Parts: sequence; C-alpha cells; structure tokens
Amino acid sequence: MVPGDPERPAQLQVTLLLPDGPGPFPLAIMNHGSAKRRQSPKDMPRYSASLAAYYFLSRGYAVLLPMMRGFAGSGGRIQTHGCNLAGTAVEDAKDILAAAVALTDNQAIDLHRIVVAGQSFGGWNSLAFAAFNPPGVKAVINFAGGMVEGDCDRGRESLAKGAAQLGALTHIPSIWFYGDNDSLFPPTTWRLMHERYTEAGGNARLVDVGTFMDDSHQLLSYTEGLAIWVPQVDAFLSEQGLPSQNLHPEYLPTPFPPASGYAAATDVDAVPYLNDKGRELYRQFLTKPLPRAFILAPHGFSGAFDQGFDPIARGLDACRKVTEGCQLYAVDNDVVWTRPTPAPAPSGFATIDNATAVPYLDGRGREGYIRYTTLHRPKAFVIAPDGGWYFSSGTFDPIAQAMTGCSEKHPGCRLYAVDGDVVWVNQATN
Repeated sequence: MVPGDPERPAQLQVTLLLPDGPGPFPLAIMNHGSAKRRQSPKDMPRYSASLAAYYFLSRGYAVLLPMMRGFAGSGGRIQTHGCNLAGTAVEDAKDILAAAVALTDNQAIDLHRIVVAGQSFGGWNSLAFAAFNPPGVKAVINFAGGMVEGDCDRGRESLAKGAAQLGALTHIPSIWFYGDNDSLFPPTTWRLMHERYTEAGGNARLVDVGTFMDDSHQLLSYTEGLAIWVPQVDAFLSEQGLPSQNLHPEYLPTPFPPASGYAAATDVDAVPYLNDKGRELYRQFLTKPLPRAFILAPHGFSGAFDQGFDPIARGLDACRKVTEGCQLYAVDNDVVWTRPTPAPAPSGFATIDNATAVPYLDGRGREGYIRYTTLHRPKAFVIAPDGGWYFSSGTFDPIAQAMTGCSEKHPGCRLYAVDGDVVWVNQATN
C-alpha cells in the first residue's frame, strides 16, 4: 500500500513487477480500466498481471500497477464530476503520480525513464497524468481510453472537450489505439477526441486497429492483439529513446503465426496425420473458447489446448514429452500449418478417384493408386515413365519421401497427386 494524493488522503493498493537481471530499470506505469457492468469496484480483482505488463517486462521495464480509489484493495472512492470527464481523470492522475513518487527511494527503478499506459478508463487517466508533464515521463500509450459517466448524457462531446483540455496542457508524445468495433467508444467518438486533442497542441499518433475480434475495446485482453500493437509500441518507444528490444521473450506468449492458406479451419478432412479419434478431437477443438491451439505429430499425437496464458507453448510442450515432430496446425480460427515440401497447385487433369487416368501404370500400379486414395493425409503419389510408382502417407514429409522412394529405382519421377488433389500436368512434347 502507498499513499495517494496528499490533498485527499487514501491508501492505494499497488503491484510492482521487476524483470530478471540487474537494475535500475526504466518504469512502466500501467493503469487499469473500470469494473465490469454490475460489478462493484471493490470486487474488481487486483490488477497484477496483463499482457501489457508482460510486454513491458519483456522489454526490461519494471511495471507499476496502481489500483484506483475504491477498486480492489485501495481505500477511498473516486469522485466523479458529471460531464467534466477531464476533471475526474485529473484527480485520478494525482493518485497515480503519488504512487510513482512512492518509488523515489527504490534503487531498482530509474525514474528518469518512465512510460505511462492504460486501457479504457486507465487510458483516459493516463492522458490526464501526462497533462502534469511529470519529470522523467517520456511517453504515453492510450489503449481505447475514455470514460462512461452515468450522470452525463453528452458522452461524446464531453470526451472531446476533455481531450482538448488535456491536449492543451501536455508536452509528452502519445500513441492512441482504437478500433472500429469498440463496444464503448465508436469511431466518431475517438476520432473527434484525437482531433480536438491535437488541435489543442497535444502530440498524439492515432492507430486505427480496424475490426478486432468481437470488440476492439478488448485489444489488450487477447494474445491475438499482440501482433497488432506490439510492433507499433516498439517503434514508438524507440523514437522516444526508450528501450524496445525484446530482452526476455519468455515473458510473452508464443506469437500466433499467420494463416497459411493450407485449408479452412473447419475442413476436418484436411487435417494431416489424424485417425478417426483424432478427427473427433479436432471437431471438439473447433468448439473451444479462444485462444486455442491444435497440435499434431506424424506418429499419432494430437491435442487441443485452449485459454490460459500460452496455449501454443502448453500444447507443444505436452506433445514433445511423448513424441517427436510436433507441429502447430491451427490457432483460433486459422490453419497455420504448412507442408515441409510445397505442393503444386491442383491441375484439373483428372479427379482424384479416377485410377484409369493415371499415366504409365499397369494393373498393379492402379491397385496401388486406389489404395493411396483411401489413406489419411498428408500423402503423395509419384509416378515414372517406366511404370514405376511410389506413395507415402502419414509421414513428416510425404512429398519428399515419395519422390525419394521412386527416384531410387526409377528415372523421371514426378508428382501425380498430393492429398486429395491431382497435381499432374502433361509435359509438352516436340
């Protein structure tokens, strides 16, 4: 507990997180949002960890997370001022400043390098904090900042007016993140806020994150958001002369790879290596809450992992304890798996079940091809002009294995089919 604004005595609950290694560390002050609807501020959990806090730890910052008056274990109560939304935030900012001053004698903290950030109500309070231009504060990060006051029926106009008031006082650069599907602050509101803030003299870079999941107001709540805001914040901090290198990657969850385009996530039959039991597990995976990850391996392992801090890392760790060749197949609603050897595009030469269309094969070869069509993915079928053929199924790299197996005994081997597609193209002859 630390004392809040001395003009309004109250004890504030704070959390201080330190990264590994020797200090002194630059300081990130991370300010929380308001309580959920119908939740008393006192019942709000202590703000002690978040993806944003882990981000700053990964960059070598100490992280201070103060609880506002009346929230969690903090004493007192926030005094609102109707449509004077900036006035409420300024009083909160005095408490945040007092919490920072309480670190003055902490030798692990470098108070000459401070960044202040916040989400929702915390973002609004962070903008008010910056209006005091405290020594050592170099940057402000506003994630969907704003305030909803039940006693004010002019929210949009009041936020815009408050933004102008704060912008006129602030000399510290800031970066603002808002989205098109924000459940609290629509684009017409945050664009007007930014316009008024900068017109009044504030230095603020606006980042429109577009549509993010079901609610862009929750950008900080999901691992999926990291790829959107982390590069932007890294660049912004670097521009202000603040640390931005990823010194401790272990603090952050595994980044989500981009979608590979291999298949639609709902295409159960496209998932490689699986037997019938594995396919049923994958169907269950598609019903799990986000974030989620599906892990598989060539030798029969498959697993669905959801929620928690890092489902990708948990899944890969569980897989590697029992087998080799573990791979990430899907995260959330995207397939991210790629073949070790790229496959040619489907050629349309014939349908996959048309065994008589396959060139070069005799009766035994066509029987082999028919068997190939019944096997599980991933698989590949290769043919040679002398009638040779070879297929591979369920291995780590069936394309490479089938090509190698054929080429060891036959010249001129070429891919005919990969998985459920014919990729054969007749070569032109002179």
